[in-house]
Amino acid sequence: MKAIVKDAPSYGLVIKEVDKPEPGPLEVVVKITKTSICGTDIHIFDWDEWSSKTIKPPMQIGHEWTGIIDSVGSEIKKYQPGERVSGEGHIVCGECRNCKAGKRHLCIDQNGIGVNLPGAFAEYFKIPATNLFKVPDWIPDNIATIFDPLGNAVHATLSYDLVGEDILITGAGPIGIMSALIAKHVGARNVVITDIDEYRLDLCKKLGITHSYHAKNNLKELMPSLKMNEGFDVALEMSGSPDALNDIISSVKNGAKIALLGILPDDTKISWNDVIFKDLFIKGIYGREIFESWYKMISMLDSGLNIDGLITHEFHYEDFQEAIQIIKSGKSGKIILNWDN
Repeated sequence: MKAIVKDAPSYGLVIKEVDKPEPGPLEVVVKITKTSICGTDIHIFDWDEWSSKTIKPPMQIGHEWTGIIDSVGSEIKKYQPGERVSGEGHIVCGECRNCKAGKRHLCIDQNGIGVNLPGAFAEYFKIPATNLFKVPDWIPDNIATIFDPLGNAVHATLSYDLVGEDILITGAGPIGIMSALIAKHVGARNVVITDIDEYRLDLCKKLGITHSYHAKNNLKELMPSLKMNEGFDVALEMSGSPDALNDIISSVKNGAKIALLGILPDDTKISWNDVIFKDLFIKGIYGREIFESWYKMISMLDSGLNIDGLITHEFHYEDFQEAIQIIKSGKSGKIILNWDN
């Protein structure tokens, strides 16, 4: 079968012929229909500092996917060939304190598909049945394919009560935009999103996020027009930019709540005096709450959350190089790769 692989410790990815996997007793093999490209895949393509320390070539990449069950292991009772599924990309140990307490997203010994284990950018791939999520019939494949990043947005955005609150989101990448749409959906008063890329800000406006501003704007000067007096109640940092985090800290009210999903440089400097004297609450976000984030996103999609417009391009998987270059240009939302021949 064909798969997209980091074949060597160098720039780029290749399509290779690899063996079709066979399921173990508690595993399922899925025939992939669609995948989506994540920022992680771009890091692996570029072979940057993070990926060179993390990825052990050859590695079949990809972790945003949907497909049809092809075969099941001998011990599997709740899944059958032909069922449409997506799945959680973090494979956990099941034995640590957090796993046993039902907090699998906090597992101390987890592995990521497409990073530590063979991923979903392939005609077939296998995954533990405990990581599967059945896709409701009414959800189209394109949306099921981006459940993984939508789950990240759900985890970050719903970490705090947003009803009637003023929300600041820094970073209008796909997850930042999803978070803005979720915040509006659940009843935030003002949802402001900032970025340095005009394409992304225009995409925000097309999706109904009217308060989309270039990051150079002085947020405090915008507050009176939004009927704000003291600062933002909740902020979500999605860009990984130290400047954005500092904008957040200076723009939120005393006692505000901040969630960090963007990966910040190790040498990021902030005003710790502001954090202390403003009595700020800061929470790191990694992945999804397994599987609570999944159930929440299905419920919100069912009640009218619309993220269709976030998908801007589709390609056949053989054209993945072109798709990656478009993403790197900043002129896209989510890009889907189709695996059906």
